[in-house]
Amino acid sequence: MPKVAIIIVNYNGQEYLHDCLSSLLSLDYPQELYKIILVDNASSDNSVEFVKNNFPQVEIIVNQQNLGFAQGNNVAMAKALQRDFDYILLINQDTISQPDFLSKIIKVAEADEKIAAVQPRLMLHPQTDKVNSLGNAIHYLGFGYSLGANQPLSGDLQSFEIAYASGAALLMKSEVLKQIGLFDPDFFMYHEDLDLGWRMRMAGYKIMVVPESVVYHKYEFSRSVKKYYYMERNRYICILENYKWLSILLITPACLVMELGLFLFSLKSGFWQEKIRGYLYFLKPQSWQKIFQHRQEKKKYRQVKDKQVIKYFTGKITNQEIDNWLLDKIANPIFNLYWQIIKKLIIW
Repeated sequence: MPKVAIIIVNYNGQEYLHDCLSSLLSLDYPQELYKIILVDNASSDNSVEFVKNNFPQVEIIVNQQNLGFAQGNNVAMAKALQRDFDYILLINQDTISQPDFLSKIIKVAEADEKIAAVQPRLMLHPQTDKVNSLGNAIHYLGFGYSLGANQPLSGDLQSFEIAYASGAALLMKSEVLKQIGLFDPDFFMYHEDLDLGWRMRMAGYKIMVVPESVVYHKYEFSRSVKKYYYMERNRYICILENYKWLSILLITPACLVMELGLFLFSLKSGFWQEKIRGYLYFLKPQSWQKIFQHRQEKKKYRQVKDKQVIKYFTGKITNQEIDNWLLDKIANPIFNLYWQIIKKLIIW
């Protein structure tokens, strides 16, 4: 059976760690075949001491500053890849795992060498009858969102392909990470999992969700909206680094219209300063140097055309926590129509 490194990035998450670690130490997977590694991002809430005193079998990496989700995970993943782990599992500090979740996603991952990543079904907690994520979707303008969010589970429990897997519970093959690299550390948080999934697709791999495998997530949307700058900036980095230039040219008209709408939304919602901050990032020469450098690096492992990658992209944004009639009645139909037209033109 494969060996698995389970990595948890913690930042002031002591209140979650007992449930998270207790559930991981109760897995039905052989304990000698998995290692739990906690990466602490300079917490100030006594998290490290709590884990040392209560879970001595957990390996701890202490960062001297908050490196964010992306680089925090990278630190542990880089060390795990130097060891003999076949898989790396990333899981959030605010999760509770079902005992058989790991064995079920491992079984699916092992069934096909082209599967690079697998996600369990993420359910909300304490609203355990509602979905947090049945895999994630990529909108062609770079937005990422969870399938089935806040909805009761419906349909069968068969595994299926998704655009990308949520970093909240993400199993990846070590050999694939050695090929395409880890998270982009500049992302800090948000869209780093979308970017990694997009890169896996570019390299010709599959990404799956396994509804039979269950992890509960104590997700709070209010914690996410405070990071508007990273959401918007990183969305554009994904577009500029991962699409081919002709694809970028085709989506530009829709980008401009969407950008106007988002700027007006930021004025109304009070996020305009974060939006301006995102614009300023792209006015720096060093930002563009990184974008062009990363584009060149990704060419080295690209195996498929944009035409194949965008099969898993969508023209609509659904399952949003914020109820917005403008999105549902006007934006989605217009942007989806545009996508249905231009995606037929993307043949490269």
